[in-house]
Amino acid sequence: MTDQTGLEQEIAVEQRHLDRVYARLAELRQSAVRAERDGYRMARVGTHGALVERDAMVFHAAQRRHTLDAEHEGLVFGRLDLRDRQVLHVGRLGIRDEDARTLVVDWRAPAAAAFYQATPAQPLDVVRRRTIQSRAERVTRIEDDLLDPNAAPEGMTVVGDGALLATLSKATGRGMRDIVATIQREQDEAIRSPGSGVTIVAGGPGTGKTAVALHRAAFLLYSDRSRYAGGGILVVGPSSVFVEYIGSVLPSLGEDTATLHSLGTLFPGMSATRTDPPEVAAVKGSLRMRRVLERAARDAVPGGPGELRLLYRGTLLRLDRTALDRIRDRALQRGARRNEVRRAGFDGVFAALWAQAREVGIRLPDQRTFEAEIAERSEFREFLKAWWPRLHPRHVLGWLAQPDRLRRYAGGILSTAEIQLLSAAYRHLDSTGLTIADIALLDELDSLLGKPAQSAKARRDPFQLAGGVRELSTLGERQRAARAAARERPEDYRDYAHVVVDEAQDVSPMQWRMVGRRGRLASWTVVGDPAQTAWTGDPDELDRARDQALGRRKRHDFTLTTNYRNSSEIFAVAAAEIRRLYPDLPLPTAVRSTGVDPVELVVPPTGLETATVEAAAGLLAEVEGTVGVITPVPRRDEVAGWVAALGAPRLQVVTSLEAKGMEYDGVVLVAPSEIRADPGAGVRTLYVALSRATQRLTTIDPTG
Repeated sequence: MTDQTGLEQEIAVEQRHLDRVYARLAELRQSAVRAERDGYRMARVGTHGALVERDAMVFHAAQRRHTLDAEHEGLVFGRLDLRDRQVLHVGRLGIRDEDARTLVVDWRAPAAAAFYQATPAQPLDVVRRRTIQSRAERVTRIEDDLLDPNAAPEGMTVVGDGALLATLSKATGRGMRDIVATIQREQDEAIRSPGSGVTIVAGGPGTGKTAVALHRAAFLLYSDRSRYAGGGILVVGPSSVFVEYIGSVLPSLGEDTATLHSLGTLFPGMSATRTDPPEVAAVKGSLRMRRVLERAARDAVPGGPGELRLLYRGTLLRLDRTALDRIRDRALQRGARRNEVRRAGFDGVFAALWAQAREVGIRLPDQRTFEAEIAERSEFREFLKAWWPRLHPRHVLGWLAQPDRLRRYAGGILSTAEIQLLSAAYRHLDSTGLTIADIALLDELDSLLGKPAQSAKARRDPFQLAGGVRELSTLGERQRAARAAARERPEDYRDYAHVVVDEAQDVSPMQWRMVGRRGRLASWTVVGDPAQTAWTGDPDELDRARDQALGRRKRHDFTLTTNYRNSSEIFAVAAAEIRRLYPDLPLPTAVRSTGVDPVELVVPPTGLETATVEAAAGLLAEVEGTVGVITPVPRRDEVAGWVAALGAPRLQVVTSLEAKGMEYDGVVLVAPSEIRADPGAGVRTLYVALSRATQRLTTIDPTG
């Protein structure tokens, strides 16, 4: 039997406490069930007073049972170790053992406030703050902040990023302790900046930008829950891999009310993970695409009828393509949205037929009767549906796959070379599917097309069973259902109270427009590093789109200057790469040294697979935590197949683009020269990939 690592030992400690909590939770639930059952039995007494007492008893017991059931998942999410050696576990509701000793402090209780409010500058008697992640009833991850190192008892274990800070704080000399204070002060000031306006956090790799963004979301929810939980917080990240990562972090901070999206899932009902080559992404992300899409949104439907021929009282009435185009253009004047003015288009057809019938001298009834007679004819109704159908943005985007239409829409807006790039990108749209950049174009088209008019749907009664039978429910259950219904948001909700954008340097102008539509009423937190940008288009256009999304809100700017994640040996390699482009760029200072230099391997192309598998297996043996295998985008599936046999849950294969925002204890970087060779953002992308590792880095390049 092998010895447990410090991390495993601490997880075991928290698991033992969690087991006690859930055992007690089961006892309390059984007690509530018995009380509820006993309450119903009181009705047998038959007196009015017994019935009243029954209702009260059943109500409170059912309410308690519902609360215990609702807060079961992720019940305990934090721990505070105080200066007086007292330990408090913080969770979603308060629980005491059979002797009235506290097992969990409700996060809303004053005693739990320090979990959110304690800082290194003001630790509030907290020595160590621990966040606890769990799934079902098992602890899956813990992370510590050492807030008061001088008060830490001998032998206190600190894990995660907090362990790095703890190591630095105990290093010889005042300088290292000053650095730790600087790191924590920089982050804390940004986390607690004013809730209104725009908080902009800039910083290089390893400076804790993402940690700041997520802690800020938790802090805002705690400090003004009615505003931010009521309106909602939207967190937007660059990729699905990144969103999956942060999706496990926010609940560990005691918050699960934020809405998480990648840029590829922000438009409802659509999802994309595929990326375009940088030169194609620059075209799709340009603001000029809005003008291209405007033309498409006003155009005739492909395959739609080119004329209307209708026999009325023995006379042929005919509207040719020119007349139909004129009617459509007239209905779409002054920015009208196509799906919202279908009725105006139909009215235009009726009016043109009426005018023509009068002109040829048909004996006519009044106009209302004429229109009713025409509308009754099935062939006319079929014409209207084919001529002016309800359009989904995906339909119109698909029109760009037709080269002649794309040239017509983009002519005079995009260059010939750009049109060719788009044409090639959309040639196989139906088979290859959408890319992340396409999602913003769908959102733009949705804004241009508008929503078809729909009748309001009646809200379903949650207590209505099949056959018209209504489920027995308590007043408390009905009140909770009513409150939940009032908070229910539409699928395409756009009135968030706060928007967090992580890795903001990679958000294109069209994507800023998409995110901006969801933050019109919001305050913002925007974090990123300009040196890591993958945007290769017009920088001025990017600035305009971002400023339009953020509006004229007051800006609060913060810069994080210390890289505490990468070892100095690893960051030196990454820094040398970015200096190729920006020799004078101010970079964060890496203050932690492991004494282990990155390993750089060059192998024959035929040996790349073996070298990759061996390097990944070696890192899994060397580090306790996660290992990332980072690949050029085209190689992702190939490399994933190589390392699949290792069967390690803590091993993850990601592309150089998906790696943004991610961090691993060990990294195997496959074919860095292929990443660098990209003429657009190759060097910047490689800089990101090289700066993902905290402890070990191995690069493997094929020769030739």
